[in-house]
Amino acid sequence: MNFKKLTDLDVSAKRVFIRADLNVPQDEHGAITDDTRIRAALPGIRYALAGGAAVMVTSHLGRPTEGELKAEDSLAPIAARLAELLGRPVPLVQNWVDGVTVTPGDLVLLENCRANKGEKKNDDALAQKLARLCDIWVHDAFGTAHRAEATTYGMGKYAPVACAGPCLAAELEALTLALAKPAHPLVAIVAGSKVSTKLTVLESLADKVDQLIVGGGIANTFLLAAGKKIGKSLAEPDLVEAARRVMQKVKVPLPAEVVCAKEFSATAVATVKSVDDVTDDDMILDIGPLAAQELSKIVAQAGTIVWNGPVGVFEIEQFSGGTKTLAHAIADSKAFSLAGGGDTIAAINKFGTKVSYISTAGGAFLEFLEGKKLPAVEILEQRANK
Repeated sequence: MNFKKLTDLDVSAKRVFIRADLNVPQDEHGAITDDTRIRAALPGIRYALAGGAAVMVTSHLGRPTEGELKAEDSLAPIAARLAELLGRPVPLVQNWVDGVTVTPGDLVLLENCRANKGEKKNDDALAQKLARLCDIWVHDAFGTAHRAEATTYGMGKYAPVACAGPCLAAELEALTLALAKPAHPLVAIVAGSKVSTKLTVLESLADKVDQLIVGGGIANTFLLAAGKKIGKSLAEPDLVEAARRVMQKVKVPLPAEVVCAKEFSATAVATVKSVDDVTDDDMILDIGPLAAQELSKIVAQAGTIVWNGPVGVFEIEQFSGGTKTLAHAIADSKAFSLAGGGDTIAAINKFGTKVSYISTAGGAFLEFLEGKKLPAVEILEQRANK
């Protein structure tokens, strides 16, 4: 990939507009519960400030209705956390589309960009107006790289200079290393509740990886495809044939031992049993200890590991063993490991797992795994020499 990087540019006295991904989780009181994405945006902001730029940063947060900014959609909590992390005031600017006042060496946070009419549909007139706010447009929000919106794509067409911020550049380099130039064996772990949400990812990876580990509800559908009984476990019987097609392309090691319960609850009694002993009233909620050890052996021999999704209901202690064992195996492996997705990051944080690179993205991470061309990457490549 060929694109300009912010860190290669002279930003002195330039108006720098950074599209960051500050869409962080909050509790019912609006308090930030995980500031990973805010911290990921700091290197780009600090580079621009240190270089003497007039810095504008914006992001989306939640799903606001365009033209109707509600209190819960405001970036006010983000501004406060940014100020704490940077050790300087971070003013929040409302109604900024028609102009922003910011001087070199200063920083402002522009209110939720998705509250602007035309943002999500990438309105061309809006994109041109926003592009006039800056001398340098910086895309540093990999989590939005799969969306062509006014601040994530349209501005890139019209800004005098378009470049990638440190977070986006690092994400693309890590993904390219893991998928375009992997050390073999290449092992992918893809888990989640439904095959349908990740079917195209599974089909694409089946042509690239040496082994494909599946977990969660996805694994249940694959167990069905292998002729196993899964009781009342979450699965998609209509996608059994799709699962079989994947298994015909690549090795998909399925668990011979599972952890079952009669109900899905935090107080459910967990029972470890052979997959052949699953009864009609069982729910498979994790892989068993022996299965986890077998998968850990595969991970230990890998040259590259791509991880998206926990293999069990790790939020409930009695069903967290499989994910915990696999997470520790990834941490102990000498392989280059790349992890992405909200649940995956939550598992990493819970178990203190060390991986080579953590992607802050969800949808963009999956689309890259599918082999799709991301709009943000496309526009940056188009503007590489302009």
